Amino acid sequence: MNFSSRCSKLFGGIFISILLLSSCVSNKKVIYLQDLGGSDALVSTTENFVYNAVEYKLQPNDIVDIQMTTTDENLNRLLQISGSDNVNAGMMGGQNGGDIFFINGYSLDEYGVVELPLIGEINLLGKDLKEAKIQIEEKLSKFVTAGNFFVRVRLGGIRFSALGEFNNPGKQAILQNRATIFEAIATAGDLNILAKRDEIVLIRQYPEGSKVHRLNLNDRNILNSEFYFIKPNDVLYAEPLKVREIGTGSNVLQTLTFLTTAISTIALIITLTRN
Repeated sequence: MNFSSRCSKLFGGIFISILLLSSCVSNKKVIYLQDLGGSDALVSTTENFVYNAVEYKLQPNDIVDIQMTTTDENLNRLLQISGSDNVNAGMMGGQNGGDIFFINGYSLDEYGVVELPLIGEINLLGKDLKEAKIQIEEKLSKFVTAGNFFVRVRLGGIRFSALGEFNNPGKQAILQNRATIFEAIATAGDLNILAKRDEIVLIRQYPEGSKVHRLNLNDRNILNSEFYFIKPNDVLYAEPLKVREIGTGSNVLQTLTFLTTAISTIALIITLTRN
């Protein structure tokens, strides 16, 4: 067997070995909300997904936007925590990722207690927004006649962390009382092509501690799961696919470029060794 034949077989073996080890990222790994229940139809227009949303219970270190207004202007000045108007607050909140709520909102301490003007300290730990509103109204009614005041309680945005294979990882904020996991992913710039979408790690805080959950974003059944809506202080971690560990391309062009470079390098080494 001459040298060129040996090289051809060597190159062929190397090419096949690398091709088996390397792989492009298939669409099946990156398409959200697939029908993985055995149905032949990829998209269903008749199936309804019932939201399994659980009202969020306030926890320590949460930021709450509490507004109290009465018919007494002098009392209103006492109840206002900031002189900035709502329009400017909304603009600043949008520009600074919700930081305006940290400045003008109320932070629950480690025991779930906030201190409000006129009312004083009030414990909101474990209360949902409606329950917190009722509790504040009961306290305020001791100073103001019922019907002469208005109370509004909202979350100071939903703050969460996006780690791993996101296009814009880091701490994020959504200025809403409720947001889906896909809104959270969109806020973080979406997952990149190398993210493992079928095993997203969600770290969620509970009154008794933190729990780790693994979610399959490729499965449309997540729409009626309790994890479809994110909660304040959630942490989303996207692990990389195996293709990143191997170091090959995430698409056909990148993979072919890698193979061509590898074969050219080996050919050069063999040529130099022969000479």
